[in-house]
Amino acid sequence: MTDHPARRETPDPAPAGSPAAHPADEDGARAFRELLRGLRVWDTELPSFDPAAVPDDPLPLFRQWLREAAEAGVTEPHTMTLATADAAGTPSVRTLMLHDADERGWHFASHRGSRKGRELRARPRAALGFYWPAVGRQVRVCGPVTAAGPEESAADLHHRSTGALAAALVGRQSEVLGSVEELARASEAAWERARREPEAPVPSWTLYVLDPEEVEFFQGDAQRRHVRLNYRREGGHWVRELLWP
Repeated sequence: MTDHPARRETPDPAPAGSPAAHPADEDGARAFRELLRGLRVWDTELPSFDPAAVPDDPLPLFRQWLREAAEAGVTEPHTMTLATADAAGTPSVRTLMLHDADERGWHFASHRGSRKGRELRARPRAALGFYWPAVGRQVRVCGPVTAAGPEESAADLHHRSTGALAAALVGRQSEVLGSVEELARASEAAWERARREPEAPVPSWTLYVLDPEEVEFFQGDAQRRHVRLNYRREGGHWVRELLWP
């Protein structure tokens, strides 16, 4: 489906006192808006979703949806958006990999000195977002986050690929980088060590587990009659509720 503008819009006039826009800038802005409005959205057949036929717990449904996204050809369906906030409440967001989802919660990892690590230490809560466009589905998860111990964190890292270990060995995540050449040298040394020492320790590497309080499943619809099913934990059980699109 495509959202088409009803008419061609003229650029808004610049506010009084602001520099006049260059014609080339106006043309570029107009072309960009037209690009956005012409992009196709869910113009393929999407799966159905019956919210009455779901498990009592959100975990089995999440695992099913991720598997179905992979089978539908979604590239890296285990990538997710992680939102955190610092001590002042300023949010930040980034994309990273899901490492597991089990009865404890949703697992991911990073250096504890990274921006996300510092923010989780200051405010140990987070939100996750998954989007699988091939099937028109989203999942949102939010709740408190706890850091696993050193042994479990090390096991998480060493179960991953050589490249993951090399990236962790580079370290200094979120610090200011002097040059791309400096990164290349550090990365080369890290790859050499990761191949030579597959159990190399990375003390700052930390596994985090988000304990879900809410899990929302969103099934898109080409007619915009999206189905949204929210699991909300109350006490020791889950309450299910439908949400307006």
